[in-house]
Amino acid sequence: MKQYSLTSHLMDAPVALKKNRLEMVRALLADRADDMMVFGPASQEERWGAEAITTNVSGVAIIAIKGILLPGSGDGWWWGGVTFYDDISAAIDLAAADETIRAIVLHINSPGGTVAGCFDTADRIYDARSKKPVVAIVDEMACSAAYALACAAQTIVLPRTGEVGSIGVVWLHADITQALTESGIKVTTFQTGEHKTDGYPTTPLTEEASKLIQTDIDALGKLFFNTVARNRGIAADAVQAMEATVFRGDKAVEAGLADAVMSRDAAFTDLLAHL
Repeated sequence: MKQYSLTSHLMDAPVALKKNRLEMVRALLADRADDMMVFGPASQEERWGAEAITTNVSGVAIIAIKGILLPGSGDGWWWGGVTFYDDISAAIDLAAADETIRAIVLHINSPGGTVAGCFDTADRIYDARSKKPVVAIVDEMACSAAYALACAAQTIVLPRTGEVGSIGVVWLHADITQALTESGIKVTTFQTGEHKTDGYPTTPLTEEASKLIQTDIDALGKLFFNTVARNRGIAADAVQAMEATVFRGDKAVEAGLADAVMSRDAAFTDLLAHL
């Protein structure tokens, strides 16, 4: 059985997630909620995962990208509130190779997700642009990692109330040492390697550990800025200067992060008309 742990993906690892969803994760940790565990079959055809999120309408492959984005595959199972990067990549490859498919639509409503798997999937979408039209239709939200995928399309359309942006990377660290002390629990750590426990919740972050983590986050942020710059034709410095701001509707177009404001139905009808 393949096992996925939501909070294990989101804690002590770099994520590209809209800030209000980070508050949700912090609340889960503060309440000491049980970790969400979802299980799927260990091995099935890669095609199953792709087909689970793809709909063919008039020769247009509509790929649903919804909820939190995680590495791996759902193996054709439907996971509420989660989409897997491998399923998106497989769906893109199948649609790009299918001669009956005239265009690809990324139907996105997501606050983002993990860095792991994000940029390889974005590159897969970007490569598909050389084979057929790829349009991202934002259904209210494409932020952070979800925007990394959206910007790989040739065109981005969002509704008046739609949000895009939050271009940045974050790393959450929970320090539970004070709680352990107050509970009368003493944790003794035996380790090899000075930095082996950097980021552990039972180990206070040292100044050096903080610098190492920030250096890693800065490098991932640069990768994000450069990806958006390549895909949207915006200078990487200009992307960074946005300071992870979220833009809505017309403001997103003005910032260069989207191309048009229209409803999802109007956007799809417009695509069909131009095909």
